[in-house]
Parts: sequence; structure tokens; C-alpha cells
Amino acid sequence: MKRTIAYCLASLASLFLLTGCNLVVFNPKGQVATDERDLIILATGLMLLVVVPVIVLMFVFAYRYRATNKNARYSPRWASSHKIEAVVWGVPLLIIIALGWVTWETTHALDPYRPLDSDTPPINVQVVATDWKWLFIYPDLGIASVNELALPVHTPVSFTITSDAAMTSFFIPALGGQIYAMAGMQTKLHLIANETGEFRGIAANYNGPGFSDMHFAALSLSPTDFQTWVTKVKGASKPLDHTSYAQLAKPTIKHPVTYYSAVQERLFLDIVDKYEGMNKANKTRRAPLSSAQKRADPHPSLLAEEQ
Repeated sequence: MKRTIAYCLASLASLFLLTGCNLVVFNPKGQVATDERDLIILATGLMLLVVVPVIVLMFVFAYRYRATNKNARYSPRWASSHKIEAVVWGVPLLIIIALGWVTWETTHALDPYRPLDSDTPPINVQVVATDWKWLFIYPDLGIASVNELALPVHTPVSFTITSDAAMTSFFIPALGGQIYAMAGMQTKLHLIANETGEFRGIAANYNGPGFSDMHFAALSLSPTDFQTWVTKVKGASKPLDHTSYAQLAKPTIKHPVTYYSAVQERLFLDIVDKYEGMNKANKTRRAPLSSAQKRADPHPSLLAEEQ
């Protein structure tokens, strides 16, 4: 009995200690992360409708029908109960229907390839995962940064993500979304920050000895502060071209934040094309989309980009 009480007290103490932890997933700073948190809470709550009563009844039955309880009803010929059958089958069925509907709705609403609904035009960011650092290219601004991502608050961000090394996963827990970065491929992710601050971005898939240090600072800035950041980056002394990128792509651990005042045109696509030699039938280089094509589809699909 004393050992049981000690275990219970230890469990309660651990719960109080956990209250001091910052559970980023449950403290979202972006709309996508907020929707994902609500989905986790809703799905967990629906499943607990079955789990909690079962656990409670397990202790109730164990106590009520213990060997020393002579007042418990004894029914050796009892076979079935339509009421119990209705509860046992009906409640889980209703929960599965509710979970199925929620999953269907949120799977489409939280599709990482789906642009976010906003009156503010999105900012485009090209992400390259290397050993063991993150390169962020701003194609519309002509600048780039390493291990530091700046984005204006309340502005949708359209990420195009690839890898120039082992496969990894791009993840900013406070803003939501997690998607893989793979060599020779492009993946899409759309996020938005609801408030200013500095959030931690990580590589969420093990990719070598520098994995634990492959993280970056995601800065959600006011429009004025974002323009100040852009001006600071443009004032950097070095551009990013194929030669400087070749040096940057070499494996490093704890790479410092680095700014590039200019970026060579089509550098991101050239990084992706490095790994397309496996497709022997593809001998032509990519052609940039025409102005008419861009106006027709402001968010072209990956298939269109590959053609």
C-alpha cells in the first residue's frame, strides 16, 4: 500500500514539473498551427470518450465483484443485453463517423500544398536543406540567408522546399506544418504567423551527425522591421552564385547565420536539377514560365514546374 501511494505521489509531482515546460505544439503562433492544435485536441477528446469509461469501469467492476463482496449480484445464466450491445457498438460507431468527417475536412483544409486564404499577397521563399544548415532564398527580393528565416507577420509565406543532401524534414512547430525535403524534388508548404516573435525551426528527420544542430531562427517581424531586415541583408558584402554555393554546401556543423545580398538567377532550380540525371530521357533544361502562364495560375503545380 505504501509503495502504491509513493508511485501516485511521484506521478503527481511529475505532472506539476511538466507544467513548466513550453509545449510549443499547444502554444501556436500561426493559424495553421492553431488549426492543427484544435484538431489534436478534438481527436483526442473523441477517443477518450471510449478510453476513459473503460478505464473507470475496470476499477469499478474489480471493486464491486471482488471475492469478499457478498452483496454483488451473481447471474450465472446471464447471456446478453441489447442495451449494453447498443452502447458497446453504437458509441464507437458514432465516434468513428465523427472522426472520419473531421479527418476529411481537415485533411483538405490543412493540405500543405493549399495556398492560405488572405487578402495579403504571399511572400515566396525557396528552402534548401544541406549538411547541416538551412538556406533560404527570397526570389522576389533577390536575397538569401543561412539559418535565419525572416517573414512579415500576418503575411502568407509560400515555401518551395528541396534538399542538396540526405532527406530531412522542414518544421517550425510554432507555425505548424511539417514536410520532407528531398534531393531532386520540390515540396510545398504554406504558413502564416499571427504574432511577432522568434520561433525555432528544426530538421525533424535524422540526417547525419550534424542533425541535432541543424536548426534555425524563424523571425516574425512587423512590416517595418521586415524591411529593415531586408535592407540589412542587401547590405551584405557577398552574393550567392554557383561558386559560393558550392562552398556553402560543404558539410558544416553549427554554421553561423550568413547573409547574401544577391542570388544568381535560377540557382534553386539548378540545385534541384543536379539530381535529375537519373532520368536519362530528360535532356532539356527547364524553361521559365511565361508571364501569361503566371497570370493564369499564380500557384502553379509541381507538375507544371517540372515540364
